[in-house]
Amino acid sequence: MSDPVGESLLRASLHHLREESLPRLERCVRAMTPEELWWRPNASTVSAGNLLLHLDGNVRQWILGGLGGRPVTRVRDEEFSATGPIPGEDLLARLRATLDEVAVVFAELDPARLAEPRRIQGFDTDGVGILVHVVEHFSYHTGQVTWRLKAGKDIVTDYYDEANRDLNVD
Repeated sequence: MSDPVGESLLRASLHHLREESLPRLERCVRAMTPEELWWRPNASTVSAGNLLLHLDGNVRQWILGGLGGRPVTRVRDEEFSATGPIPGEDLLARLRATLDEVAVVFAELDPARLAEPRRIQGFDTDGVGILVHVVEHFSYHTGQVTWRLKAGKDIVTDYYDEANRDLNVD
């Protein structure tokens, strides 16, 4: 039985993760030196490198484990305590590989199962909640990495210029 809304939600989620947020992270990380990638402004703030580790762990736990039923071992605190020096390209490759696994999970998943209850990190949710959480969470931290780059280097990211779109029209 077809579920066009579920199928659309899975497609849109994968698009936002792989085709929007990931290229933005790639652009930012490639513009940072290793020192900038792992720089922390103070003891209460994590580095861009930490955020990439954290995004990978979150996606693995919530989508690969929560939706895909794959075994996932995650030590969340280590995502934040790491101080590098893991090269940016290694962090991006890890995240890219995880998102490739997400595409496989989505291809195997019956969209009708998105309504099934799930429990992740002590939260009661369902597949739709998982998708909304992960896309929102990924976008949020992508924005933090972008801000870190722009604030530290006065770089214009031009995320929308490549599409040659007039963003002022409907």
